[in-house]
Amino acid sequence: MKIIDSHAHVVQYIAGMGAGGELRSIGDGMARYANGQVVRMIPQQFHTDSVTPEQLLEIMDQNGVEKAVLLQGNFYGYQNYYTYEAVKKYPHRFAGAASYDPYSKDRDGIRNYLFEELGFGIEKFEVSTGSGLMSIHPDFQIDSELMDEAFSYANDKQHVLVIDIGKCGSDSWQVPALRREALRYPNMKFVACHLLSPSNQDEARLEEALKLLRLPNLWFDLASVVHNCRMDAQPYGKALRYVELARDVVGTDKLMFGTDMPSALKEDEYSCYIDYINRSERMTDREKVMIFYENANEVFFNHK
Repeated sequence: MKIIDSHAHVVQYIAGMGAGGELRSIGDGMARYANGQVVRMIPQQFHTDSVTPEQLLEIMDQNGVEKAVLLQGNFYGYQNYYTYEAVKKYPHRFAGAASYDPYSKDRDGIRNYLFEELGFGIEKFEVSTGSGLMSIHPDFQIDSELMDEAFSYANDKQHVLVIDIGKCGSDSWQVPALRREALRYPNMKFVACHLLSPSNQDEARLEEALKLLRLPNLWFDLASVVHNCRMDAQPYGKALRYVELARDVVGTDKLMFGTDMPSALKEDEYSCYIDYINRSERMTDREKVMIFYENANEVFFNHK
């Protein structure tokens, strides 16, 4: 079975920004926020503070993954040019998304460079309260005039718009606002990250949100579903329940396999994130082909 990882990262430098201020490397894959909080950013197996395209490809090859979509955001810090170089070097293996802060004074200049000069066709906005736009712009609203202008720009350029609205129930989890924007731009493909980031206690909330976002132009990646169900041990029955619930509510054609590499490897082996979905007895082989490959191929690699 062919596989596309619809949510992965390469990291040239740890240069993040979040609610705790700037995030900088302190060695061995660890980093410290300005408020003193220390977090592991890169799994120990990499023995470094970066993740190269070649390291990602090695893991992909070991697990039969044909292609990956390189996303980014405030957590690692924007990696726009590094992502561009990876896609340019391995165009048959990677698609890349660019990220920018829509509050930037020279927003137009940034967009001209990223999308006109470098040629990105995918945009990623991480808006979470912990390490997304809302962590440094506390009054952020998905359907604000500022963000609507950003969505309008992406729509005019026929870009794919990837958005991480943060953890279920947080201030950034603005599901009705996302629905309004997706309805406003029906010809643009929206992708919501992490299946909306439910915890293992959020099944009812997830179901209601999925019903609101059951739209022709909106897809969901399945990265970090296991991580967000933190008390869910192998074989990850709760995470699989959420995937099957999403299949029932929005349809198989709206779901895309993803891992959130490299951070996923802090908790388990890459193969386990394939296996828990493959193990489903409620999904047919045809549905699994769609989730693991065909949906992402259509959204990200055939989007123009």
